[in-house]
Amino acid sequence: MKEQEYKSGFAALIGRPNVGKSTLMNHLIGQKIAITSEKPQTTRNRIQTVYTDERGQIVFLDTPGIHKAKNKLDNYMVNVAEHTLKEVDVILWLVEPTTYVGANEQHILEQLKNIRTPVVLVINKIDTIEKNEILKFIDLYKNLMNFAEIVPVSALRKRNTDELLRVLFKYLPQGPQYFDEDTVTDQPMRQIAAELIREKALRNLKDEIPHGIAVTIEKMKERKDGLFDIEATIICERESHKGIIIGKGGAMLKRIGSQARYEIEGLMDARVNLQVWVKVRKEWRDNELYLKNYGYRSDNE
Repeated sequence: MKEQEYKSGFAALIGRPNVGKSTLMNHLIGQKIAITSEKPQTTRNRIQTVYTDERGQIVFLDTPGIHKAKNKLDNYMVNVAEHTLKEVDVILWLVEPTTYVGANEQHILEQLKNIRTPVVLVINKIDTIEKNEILKFIDLYKNLMNFAEIVPVSALRKRNTDELLRVLFKYLPQGPQYFDEDTVTDQPMRQIAAELIREKALRNLKDEIPHGIAVTIEKMKERKDGLFDIEATIICERESHKGIIIGKGGAMLKRIGSQARYEIEGLMDARVNLQVWVKVRKEWRDNELYLKNYGYRSDNE
């Protein structure tokens, strides 16, 4: 019997903001790498993670949600997402089970029609609808474009994710193992730590503030006893926002830091001493220098 051919390749997750791309990717690789929240535009950079089994290796690229840009940070995010489409072997387009195809979906559809890469439509959040309704949504999207496959899943409940992996391997070429089988991401720990702090801010702060924050890691150093000292700064755009982030008696900042430290320790498998400060940088989302300093650089820079 012929030995199964080893397959490997790159799969991009795209979709409008808040459709569940990061949640799905985290579940597929079995570990939390990409941050998640109910707020749109949670993912800002392209995040690369790795799934490996006996069939081969899938390198997932989780992209920022494709949306209408309002500032330079938005432009950066949309460019990252759209550029990724040209670099991969298969595209996963995540949508929600709805009969309304909105402006964001129409925009993505136009992008995909110009690309020869196989597109797998993933209808996410099927746990929110009756089982007999799924066919209705499949029929709707089937008429919009010639998809390679349509796979309904629930990223949150891990429903049908094994079938999705099977489908993805079907469209990957034969290839080498790009990463060691124990690797789950190529993200540096400093970046993951910064993103986890931003996630806790997203989850704890009022709606108008999170879009205007960034997080930088000023220091990450291991002591002789194995404890890590991490110093981080939350950047915001207004003095009034700084007061809200810090909270009464520092309570909000302490909560954000405590929740982030717990998850960072779990990922690093080490004790962490985390200190977090807050700085104001007015309109940093429209400032090229600040964007670069905070890690939002295009690939060709």
